[in-house]
Amino acid sequence: MPDIPEKQKTSSNFNKLKKRLEREVGKAIGDYNMIEEGDRVMVCLSGGKDSFTLLDILLTLKSRAPINFSLLAMNLDQKQPGFPEHVLPAYLDQLGVEYRIVEEDTYSIVQDKIPEGKTTCSLCSRLRRGIIYRVASEMGITKIALGHHRDDMVETLFLNMFFGAKLKAMPPKLHTDDGRHVVIRPLAYCSEKDIVRYSNKRAFPIIPCNLCGSQENLQRKHIKQMLADWELQYPGRMTSIFNALSNVVPSHLADLDLYDFKNLGTVAAEEDTVFDPPEVDTPEPALGIYKIG
Repeated sequence: MPDIPEKQKTSSNFNKLKKRLEREVGKAIGDYNMIEEGDRVMVCLSGGKDSFTLLDILLTLKSRAPINFSLLAMNLDQKQPGFPEHVLPAYLDQLGVEYRIVEEDTYSIVQDKIPEGKTTCSLCSRLRRGIIYRVASEMGITKIALGHHRDDMVETLFLNMFFGAKLKAMPPKLHTDDGRHVVIRPLAYCSEKDIVRYSNKRAFPIIPCNLCGSQENLQRKHIKQMLADWELQYPGRMTSIFNALSNVVPSHLADLDLYDFKNLGTVAAEEDTVFDPPEVDTPEPALGIYKIG
């Protein structure tokens, strides 16, 4: 059998990767009913690999969706020194997608309020969220799409456990605190590894964040490294942890608001075997096929 040319193999591998990401995004949209008929979806485009991938995949799925919805790409220019403000408009013009560039000097606010050496992410995130929600209201947006992926959600779970004493992660879909907006994360089933490969192959015009991305004392970086080490030692662990987020058993935790432990009756003698350690059933990855179109 003749050898397959390297260029052809590369093309074949990319097509498989593209289809996998489209399938995973489509399944997440279907599982959580993220996008509905007539929705106006605002894709928050930061200039990073995740949001570029999100917009790219949504544009592809939109072209063959059985429902009608529109996309608006939104970028927040935070006036960071050296920010190449021409890059995203040029890219979005080339795509022919509707977009809005919002200019707000949150950089100066963060630099003024946060002492040197402290992480800026918390305040920066709050300021960004407020602006995003305001723009969503102004533009008649029904869904706000963020580029968080599976690994982000798992990292957030451990951040909240280790530093916030909460069993809490990032949900694929949520209402904002004021109930006015719905936030969706269509990349919820996608691994960061796949997104990196896809972004590199698509050669997106990545814009690095020099406000917080270079800070070395971020707890998230330590969590990311811990999980990477686990995945290297035990391949598939990230998938297993993520699947656990959708297989919650409140009666086997300790939250008094989630389960009525106080009124739990005495276990009958013949049911004592319930305390035997159960067999572990490792679920398959939540990557089944769902197609838009």
